[in-house]
Amino acid sequence: MAWVEVAKTDDVEEGKVLAVSAANKMIALYRIDGAFYATSDVCTHAFALLSDGYLDGDCIECPIHQALFHVPTGEVRSEPATEPLETYPTKVEGNALLIDVSAES
Repeated sequence: MAWVEVAKTDDVEEGKVLAVSAANKMIALYRIDGAFYATSDVCTHAFALLSDGYLDGDCIECPIHQALFHVPTGEVRSEPATEPLETYPTKVEGNALLIDVSAES
């Protein structure tokens, strides 16, 4: 595993999305009901940053064509996207938020 610190836990506000980069990947970080998640920050339908999108519960809506993705799993919930998002495992060590950039699911 290749765990990389990408933010401090306080940087990721509840119900918000934070854009970061790690290992040359554009990553979106989320805090939903106190849990941390990480996905690709780029919509699989068209190049749009999900960190500019709308977080509704545990789903992120693309700001361009309104494709909807389930944050914890990356699964597509609404077209026009058909490919799921890459997701990355997260863990907290002290106040550091880490993701495993070697894992893609």
